[in-house]
Amino acid sequence: MSKERLDQLLGFLNAGSTDPFIRYAIATEYRKSGQNEEALRFYRGLVEQDPDYVGTYYHYGKLLEQTAHLQDAIDIYEKGMQVAKQQNNMHAYGELNAVYRAAMGEPDDEYDDD
Repeated sequence: MSKERLDQLLGFLNAGSTDPFIRYAIATEYRKSGQNEEALRFYRGLVEQDPDYVGTYYHYGKLLEQTAHLQDAIDIYEKGMQVAKQQNNMHAYGELNAVYRAAMGEPDDEYDDD
């Protein structure tokens, strides 16, 4: 993790930025450095405050899986798929569906039209 990058991002947030990408980038920096609790806190905040920021769901779910919170990850993937579908973002939907199915222990079926 680049301390300078994290400090810069936190500065933007502390200056009142409401851009969800700033919080997403902070979570990513924390995740990269192994500060999982801080990363989870920022991802959770994003889902609560900016539920339409679809990019959050994949990385939040993967971190939940890595920290042995499988059911929580599955729930996040499901929410993310709903958001992606509402936005007609089939790319994000496909990525989330793939990790969801893997988390559920299901085979990845490209032809499933859920």
